[in-house]
Amino acid sequence: MLGIQMPPSKFFMLFLFVIYLSISFQSSFTAAADPTYAYHVCSANFTGNSTYQTNRNLLLSSLPTNASRGNGYSSGFYNETTGQDPNKVYGLFLCRGDQTASSCQDCVTFATRDLVQRCPDGKQTIIWYDQCLLRYSNRSIFSTMDTVPYVSLLNTQNVTDRGRFNQILASLMSQVVNQAVNNSRKFATRTANFTALQTLYSLAQCTPDLSSSDCNVCLQAAIAELPNCCSGKTGAQVLIPSCIVRYEFYPFYNLSATSPPPPAPVLLPPPPPGSARGKSGISSSTIIAIVAPIAVTAVLFIVGLCYFIRKAKNKYNAVPEVNADNDITTLESLQFDFETIEVATNNFSTDNKLGEGGFGEVYKGVLPSGQEIAVKRLSRSSGQGGQEFKNEVVLVAKLQHRNLVRLLGFCLEGEEKILVYEFVPNKSLDYFLYAQSPKNNNNWIGQDATR
Repeated sequence: MLGIQMPPSKFFMLFLFVIYLSISFQSSFTAAADPTYAYHVCSANFTGNSTYQTNRNLLLSSLPTNASRGNGYSSGFYNETTGQDPNKVYGLFLCRGDQTASSCQDCVTFATRDLVQRCPDGKQTIIWYDQCLLRYSNRSIFSTMDTVPYVSLLNTQNVTDRGRFNQILASLMSQVVNQAVNNSRKFATRTANFTALQTLYSLAQCTPDLSSSDCNVCLQAAIAELPNCCSGKTGAQVLIPSCIVRYEFYPFYNLSATSPPPPAPVLLPPPPPGSARGKSGISSSTIIAIVAPIAVTAVLFIVGLCYFIRKAKNKYNAVPEVNADNDITTLESLQFDFETIEVATNNFSTDNKLGEGGFGEVYKGVLPSGQEIAVKRLSRSSGQGGQEFKNEVVLVAKLQHRNLVRLLGFCLEGEEKILVYEFVPNKSLDYFLYAQSPKNNNNWIGQDATR
């Protein structure tokens, strides 16, 4: 006896429907939880019931409603200010590039509540989650590359064949950074095969208000930290206010949102009326016998994958590195005393002055060894604390790039904050970037001395 017949095209559509249900099941399984907290930093407390607190609360209440807007940039990033000086509050959020408008809004909404609990009176605050970051400050943080404070988080498990792993990871991170810098959203993901059964997933992202060059410097600083904090670990991330990098042996981002869409399936035309359906027809019982095991297998596979990912996340152990205390040896080797700087610059003589800007003045100097240096004397009104200054010195000193002049050291005595660079005569930053000849014979230190 013949069963109910079904054309192959309908069988194919039924199979796609089963896969769709499986994916929907996965989404509902993973989307219900709150965003995964990573770290937060609070500083410079304000007075309770102050105008600044009122402005802060107004800012936090308005940010979630703009999760799908981009105010000139891509969706998933938004910045705005509330109030007037001296109580103006600058705020922004950045969602991971694979997040939908809905999931971004959920993360930002959660962050505005969570941040007030963790930092009830912080004047400068930033909080990171896996899915987004939220930040506010009493100074402008827009279109500005901030590299401190930073934190490194690592997985406690070690890789096998560390030498080969480091080579693959270095190449992968270089590729994903280059891709992010040249993307208008300043976001990119890439994968690489470590073994036949292990895939390495990576991500790089900057706030999209940064220039490509600032984004590149920020990401290069982040990946330069990986060997120091996380060498040989199966997963790690470096969180900086203006950018983040991360790698794992599991897909920690939404693969479907970061990959090109698959080609549309080709649907076969229905058979013409009256066409023969002999023994080659497929009965409904046969279809059920084929599709049911596939559907069950697909669902079990997805449940197992979700379990594996959650288990891997549970093994992730955060080890913060938000200050330079463990780099004290590096700091001691970089520190100059103020008297040496005074002698080198002839007591900051106007004849030695190279330039002046909003953050201080730059002088040419000569050390007792005969080495010429460029001395940036930061303005006392810069508002940067001593520990923040040390953190930034350590981070900048780690950067090695042919387009960056080398930082030789610093001086921190009393209210004096001084940076000492190598002196490069007749060169400017655009010379290194574009190989152009200098237009005059003025002396520059190789990067914008007035910043």
